[in-house]
Amino acid sequence: MKKDLTQGNVARTMVCFAGPMILGNLLQQCYNIADTLIVGRFLGANALAAVGSAYTLMTFLTSILIGLCMGSGSVYSFYFGRKDGEQVKSSMAVAFIFIGIVTLIMNALVFLLCDNILVLLQVPNTLMAMMHEYVWIIFMGMIFVFLYNYFSFLLRALGNSVIPLWFLGIAAVMNIILDLVFVVKFSWGIGGAAWATVIAQAFSGVGIAWYTWIKEPDLRPGRENLRFRKRSVTEILRFSTAACIQQSVMNFGILMIQGLVNSFGTAVMAAFAAAVKIDSFAYMPAQEFGNAFSIFISQNHGAGRKDRVDQGTLSAVKVSILFCLAVSAAVFVLAPWLMMIFVEAGEQEIIAIGAGYLRIEGAFYCGIGLLFLLYGYYRGVEKPEMSVVLTVISLGTRVVLAYTLAPLAGVNAIWWAIPVGWVLADGAGFLYMKKLNSRKKITI
Repeated sequence: MKKDLTQGNVARTMVCFAGPMILGNLLQQCYNIADTLIVGRFLGANALAAVGSAYTLMTFLTSILIGLCMGSGSVYSFYFGRKDGEQVKSSMAVAFIFIGIVTLIMNALVFLLCDNILVLLQVPNTLMAMMHEYVWIIFMGMIFVFLYNYFSFLLRALGNSVIPLWFLGIAAVMNIILDLVFVVKFSWGIGGAAWATVIAQAFSGVGIAWYTWIKEPDLRPGRENLRFRKRSVTEILRFSTAACIQQSVMNFGILMIQGLVNSFGTAVMAAFAAAVKIDSFAYMPAQEFGNAFSIFISQNHGAGRKDRVDQGTLSAVKVSILFCLAVSAAVFVLAPWLMMIFVEAGEQEIIAIGAGYLRIEGAFYCGIGLLFLLYGYYRGVEKPEMSVVLTVISLGTRVVLAYTLAPLAGVNAIWWAIPVGWVLADGAGFLYMKKLNSRKKITI
C-alpha cells in the first residue's frame, strides 16, 4: 500500500500521512516508558536512575542506525516521487548491506567497551552493576532495531505509514505485558525489563521484514539491482551519513549532558531520567511530524512540484507551532503530576527537580518543533548537510553553556542551555532557507 504525496490537498495530505507516524513514535516511547515506570515503582530510585542513564546511552547508539535508515529513506522517497522504481530498489540494496555491516560493527564495539563507556559516563559505583546488566541485554537486540527501522523508513518513504504503526503498536503492548511478567511476577529485576524490550523489538523487526517481503514483491531487488551503481552508492552514503551524523551528534550532546547530570548525584539522575521520558513523549509528535514533512518534501521535490514544497512548508510551520503551544501549556501546568507517574509521591526532592526541568523545557517546545521541520526540509531538498550544521549549533550551544554555567549556577543552568540552543539553530535554519529560496526564486 503506497501513497503518492505529490497529489491532493497539501495540508490534509501531510497531516493524514503524519498521523500514523506520530502515533507509532508515541507507541515506541512506550518501550522505555514501560521500563521506567515499572522499574521506578517496583525496583526503586537506584534502578530508575540506572535505566534512565542507560536509556540515554542506548538512544545515542541506536540513533546511528536510525539516522542511516532515515537518510536512506530520503533517497527512496525522492526516486518514488520521480516514478523511478528501479533506482528505488538499487538504493534499497546498497542501504541494507551498508547499514547491516554498521550494525554488526557497532554491536561488537558495545560488548567489548561496555565497562569503559560506563566509566566515561561517570556512573556511580552503586549503579554500575545494574546498568551493565541492562545495557548488555538491550544491545543483544540491536539487529532487530536495524530491521524495524530499515523497513519502516522504506515503507514510509513510499507513502505507507500505517503498516509500521501496526507492528510497533503490537510490540509496545507486548513490551508492557512482558515487563509486568518478568519484573513483577518473576522478580528478574532490571534484567527482566531489558529482556522485555528485546523480545518486543524482535517481534517488530522480524515482523515488518516478513510483511515487506511477502506483501510488497515489487520491492524485492533483482540481481541487476545488486550490481551497485556508483550513483546509488554515492547517494546512499551521502544522505544516510549526513542523517546519521545529525542524529548521533544530537544524541552525543545529550549523552554529554547525561554525564554532567550524573555528577550531581542520584536524586538529579532519577529526576532527569523520569523528566526526559515525559519531555520526549511531549514533543515526539512534533519530531515525527518533521519526519513526515521530510518525506512529503522529498517526494514533491523529486517530482519537480515546487509549488507543493512551497505550500507544504508554510502549512507545516503553522501546524507545528499550534501543536507545540498547546503541549507547552499542558506540560508547564501539570509538571509535578507528570513526574508522579514515574516517582512515588513521597520523593519530593526528585519531583521538584524534575518539575523544574519540565517547566523550563516546556516553555520552549516551539523551538524544537521548528527545528525538526528544518531538519526534514533540508533532507527533502537534497541539502542533508545543513541538518548537521543546525544540530551542531543546537547541541554545541547546549553543551558549552551547560558545562560553563552549571558549576556556577547549579543544575538549572543545564536545563536553560537546551532551549537557548534550539532558538539559535532555528534562526540559522530559517535564514539559510530564505537565502536558498531567494536563489531559486521560490516564495515561502
